[in-house]
Amino acid sequence: MFDHDVIVIGAGGGGAVMAKELGELGVKVLVLEAGPWYGNKQWPEPNMERGAISSSSTKDLDVVLFKKLYNKQENIMNDLISGRIRWGPADSSRAPWSRILSQKGYVWQNSGVGGSTQHYLGHSPRAFPQAVDDIWPISYRDLIPYYEKVEATLPVEFAPMTAKEELFYYGAKRAGWSLISTLDVTSPGYRPQPNAILPPNRNLMNPNYSLEELSWMEGCTLAGHCINGCPHGPSVDKIAKRSTNVSYVPLALKTGRVQIKPNTFTIKILTEKDQQEGLHAIGVRTRDTWTGETEEIFAKAVVMAAGCIESPRLWLNSGLPNNPWVGRGLVNHYFDWVTGIFDETVLYSILGKTEIDPFVGHTSGARLDYPGIGSIQVNGLSPGLTAAFSYGISESGYNDLNPPASGTPWYAQGLISGSQLAELMANYRRALHINIYADDEVDQRNGITVDSSMTDEHGPIPKINYSPGQKARRNRDILIKIAAEILQKAGAKKLIWADWPPGMFIHLESAMRMGFVINTDCEAYQVKRLYIADNSGHYNGIGGANPTLTTQALATRTAEKLVNKYFS
Repeated sequence: MFDHDVIVIGAGGGGAVMAKELGELGVKVLVLEAGPWYGNKQWPEPNMERGAISSSSTKDLDVVLFKKLYNKQENIMNDLISGRIRWGPADSSRAPWSRILSQKGYVWQNSGVGGSTQHYLGHSPRAFPQAVDDIWPISYRDLIPYYEKVEATLPVEFAPMTAKEELFYYGAKRAGWSLISTLDVTSPGYRPQPNAILPPNRNLMNPNYSLEELSWMEGCTLAGHCINGCPHGPSVDKIAKRSTNVSYVPLALKTGRVQIKPNTFTIKILTEKDQQEGLHAIGVRTRDTWTGETEEIFAKAVVMAAGCIESPRLWLNSGLPNNPWVGRGLVNHYFDWVTGIFDETVLYSILGKTEIDPFVGHTSGARLDYPGIGSIQVNGLSPGLTAAFSYGISESGYNDLNPPASGTPWYAQGLISGSQLAELMANYRRALHINIYADDEVDQRNGITVDSSMTDEHGPIPKINYSPGQKARRNRDILIKIAAEILQKAGAKKLIWADWPPGMFIHLESAMRMGFVINTDCEAYQVKRLYIADNSGHYNGIGGANPTLTTQALATRTAEKLVNKYFS
């Protein structure tokens, strides 16, 4: 009856990890991914032609094709409507898949093998221990060996220092903050980013090699543009930024037990009920995103790793048992953005040169963590994204119509346009940008629902409702002040506060909470043999740290628990 041992839905941050771990434990796995697979010879024109059905061999991975499809052109890669890295079908002539937002903002998630790690910055901090211990149903100590395994596998390295990090450290130290020297952060301070990016190329400063030659060697070139998908490395499995499509997916294929099927949208969890196990998962119903054909595939266990929106949507659209916490308790870090503009003389006195050149190095190589409050991090995006994030997204409206209040440190607050925008972008090379992640608390009123009157080809579409709580608003205010002080202490002559709206959905967590929807093994309470392996299984917002590493550690642990229970 069963076609596979385990079906994993989604090949992103958690799903690819599950596939690799299960394959190494001797289990046969089918991974179903809704989007395309870039860099695989079975799909040479992934946005134009259907290509093959599936792939299960590392021989299909093609670094030349990979580099052709992942480039440094911002709009081609990241346009939310037609970009290669978007939430939508592989066919680029078709519209993205729909979500309904009840507030201003957007969801920055991707379909495709690698999921949203295709465009992530590689940030891989651990959760803050105080957000886990005596709060989660499991302890922080329980997570440590799984953190260590993921950190060694990717691998995770502390980011090298370029000018923007040096300037950030200078300001943080002058503002009275201390350097953190541990991965397990229990007190506030600054530190290098723990990034899933390979160390710099050893020949980086060798004048005998051109930039083109360096891009075909192993190691980071410090060329920036991490958010577009990194095109640097000698082979797919040695690409510098360790998105799961270049790290865990090749390792999964090497087990010889993993098959990956892109362009396959899962629309229903199939179940049956018997006296021995009660209700349990037996497979899925899928839809081919090119042809529209549906198929039922059966397995001994199913893992949902479709993300914090699509996993609850799939539960609700599958008619699985009612649970008041399915889709509920959604946490989203309350983001914001602060920019400092510097004079050449100040920069020269600190850095020995007159530009910061924020595009050099890792997109973000330094952070300040404040357990219980959240995190801030330096950010050096490419010019188009810098213009959008720093000056083009705001809850405050246009700065010209709503200037900062008297007595505040801001040169500008809100949306900036016209000559003022031109002036600020002319200073792009002398700007330092700080991104803010404020921790929030779980609120059952926030979450994912579906409306049967609003459907697409895959069923009722998800509606996202989120309003940051008092804790998040208070935490964001604290972090904004810290960011401003660091920039001032570093010598910034102008400060710009973006004042982002709360609906910037980038770090979504907790919509299928451990202890409420799933048990400590990440198996659903109400449906046996159905597991969660994405951010939605988190109990809370892990203190404000980036969620990917915690999801990957949990997925590693979940694979072990699943095999011990059903395949021992």
